[in-house]
Amino acid sequence: MTQLGFDALFGEQAWARPLVRVTPARLGTWEDCPRRYRMTYVDKAPRGGPRAASTLGAVVHLALRALHGRPPAERTPEAAAALVDRNWTGEGFRDAEQQREYRLRARTWVADYAAEHVTGAPDPLAVERWVSAPTGAIVAEGRVDRIDADPAGGAVIVDYKTGRHVPAEPDARDSAALALYAVATAATLRRECRRVELHHLPTGTVAAWEHDDASLAEHRARAEEGALAAADAQAADGDPDALFPPRPGPRCTRCDVRRNCPEGQAVGPAAAPWEGLFG
Repeated sequence: MTQLGFDALFGEQAWARPLVRVTPARLGTWEDCPRRYRMTYVDKAPRGGPRAASTLGAVVHLALRALHGRPPAERTPEAAAALVDRNWTGEGFRDAEQQREYRLRARTWVADYAAEHVTGAPDPLAVERWVSAPTGAIVAEGRVDRIDADPAGGAVIVDYKTGRHVPAEPDARDSAALALYAVATAATLRRECRRVELHHLPTGTVAAWEHDDASLAEHRARAEEGALAAADAQAADGDPDALFPPRPGPRCTRCDVRRNCPEGQAVGPAAAPWEGLFG
């Protein structure tokens, strides 16, 4: 599998230190804001309450996972909608009316998605699969929403999205998470994995990208750089604010550790828990 040419890409010196385990979520937190990384993974600071957009995403993921767990004949749009009801929770929504509105929306999204991508389709290679691979000085790992087979016998990464942003091809191309999932899936399943897809259920959009060796190597290099920087900051003996500086920006209004971050609070008032929903 040429896309995992670890020694050729990084050389023997990359193995001189213990491997750093990194998930896309952890790496993304470091790149967004080192202070949030510290508060989340090092200090384990108290976090804010649930947000409706996250709740909605979790419900949709649970419904689709349960749908794939049923026999093929029972993977119908009607069953998909019923599984939204079974997994529903109203955490983070403004009121009962908003809960009802988005519960009905989620039922429609999942039923339409099942009709297009699940009912009558071949079984996926894996659903909610943990994948892992050493690459350079890190171990890239994480849980993939779904892994499909392509006609040539390779694997395809599928990541569900329910947020306000409608993904396009550059989102799939530039996603470090999808690229790392591809690398880890190739090693875990021993199949070539280059195609990655973002499936946006509210709009039915599928944004896809076909990686090559060069693009995967570029993502791996950036991931290694970020993961090692985070590990070095965590191991260093110094001023935490200097080692883990804040990166204030619009996301601070929705940050779940902003109560402990004056710079984040200064960006603006906290967003309501139901802000960020699609539509």
